[in-house]
Amino acid sequence: MLSRYTRPPMAQIWAEPNKLRIWFLIEAHACDALAQLDMIPKGAARAVWRGGDKPYTAERMARIATLEGETHHEVIAFLTELAEQVGPDARFLHHGMTSSDVLDTCYAVQCQQAAVLLLEDIDEVLRACKRRALEHKKTLCIGRSHGVHAEPTTLGLKFASFYAEFARNRQRLLWAQEEIATCSLSGAVGTFAYLDPFVEQYVASKLCLKHEPISTQVIPRDRHAMFFTTLAVIASSVERLATEIRHLQRTEVREVEEYFAPGQKGSSAMPHKRNPILTENLTGLARFVRSAVIPALENIALWHERDISHSSVERIIGPDTTIVLDFALNRLADVVNRLLIYPETIASNLNKLRGLTYSQQVLLALVKAGMNREEAYQVVQRHAMAVWTGELYFLDSLKSDPSVRQHLSFQELERLFESSFHTRHVEEILQRVFEKGV
Repeated sequence: MLSRYTRPPMAQIWAEPNKLRIWFLIEAHACDALAQLDMIPKGAARAVWRGGDKPYTAERMARIATLEGETHHEVIAFLTELAEQVGPDARFLHHGMTSSDVLDTCYAVQCQQAAVLLLEDIDEVLRACKRRALEHKKTLCIGRSHGVHAEPTTLGLKFASFYAEFARNRQRLLWAQEEIATCSLSGAVGTFAYLDPFVEQYVASKLCLKHEPISTQVIPRDRHAMFFTTLAVIASSVERLATEIRHLQRTEVREVEEYFAPGQKGSSAMPHKRNPILTENLTGLARFVRSAVIPALENIALWHERDISHSSVERIIGPDTTIVLDFALNRLADVVNRLLIYPETIASNLNKLRGLTYSQQVLLALVKAGMNREEAYQVVQRHAMAVWTGELYFLDSLKSDPSVRQHLSFQELERLFESSFHTRHVEEILQRVFEKGV
């Protein structure tokens, strides 16, 4: 992944030293379990730890790379270099195991580690959305459907909606993390022919994984498909919030705006430009994360007990999707925290249609006062269309209609245009959203 979109902690999870370290832990813990079963000498298990429990330096990784160039097999190259560190007792390494036991279990550990960082990122987004939701819980703004003014809402409710969505995403990621965190040490074709299931259970407990109930030499890839699909759903939520900001920043709307730093330039040609580049960037990154879903789903259908058609895909989508999503969530939290909000423009836009956004209140009031609903709809729509095409104010137009005055007094009509009507349940809604707290 490009360094431009890479944060070091996530990159380190997928870096070669971490991968090789996990491989070593799998082999060493397996030796401990085998020793407990008296399948190998206890001294051999101690020798593996004593000789191999060292950092994977550039020199060690270069040696493994050289061996892989000769063997064309990365796990054998790793085991050969480890044997050079351990000595004669290395003959008990990898006893009864197959390469997939190491590769799949390591991948599960790395995905679990990545999920820990992503959960922390989501928590930052949640905190940012909650802060802005409470800050602007009573900031009345126009709600839009089909891109057209609908009825008033509040800016705080917008942020609360995104908060609730990311809270759901957090739970989804916890489920996906649990789904993928499985250990498989069952040997060729998954029958435990040369291993006792205790070895798998022991290693799983040491690596904070569950043991795979049944593998076919590989961990079933429906688990991985679930994990990457969950990342894609989170990325789509990133895009939804980014898209809302982009729309609200359009010049014709300009209710909010990405922070524009002193000295920042918006265009090489037009000095006046202040573009929503961060949220546009997030939109693109979300598309990239979603692109991993189809390959992850296609990886489910492997041949018989094992093939490696999934391997090349996972080497790419594991690091790239988690690195990009980590970056995107971090950027999104920063965008929300630093977002510029323009209350005067919000108020101006709210009144742009000269009261039309209160049409439902008028409709329901006429029905309640005794007018047939279909007749009431026609009356209200007739006045609304006149306002759309003219300079009238909706309230004034309604006051001039005898059929309306027959059911509603001037005072009753004016009360229907009070904005407090649309904020009376805000506190209750926010309490429902934030009742669990973050």
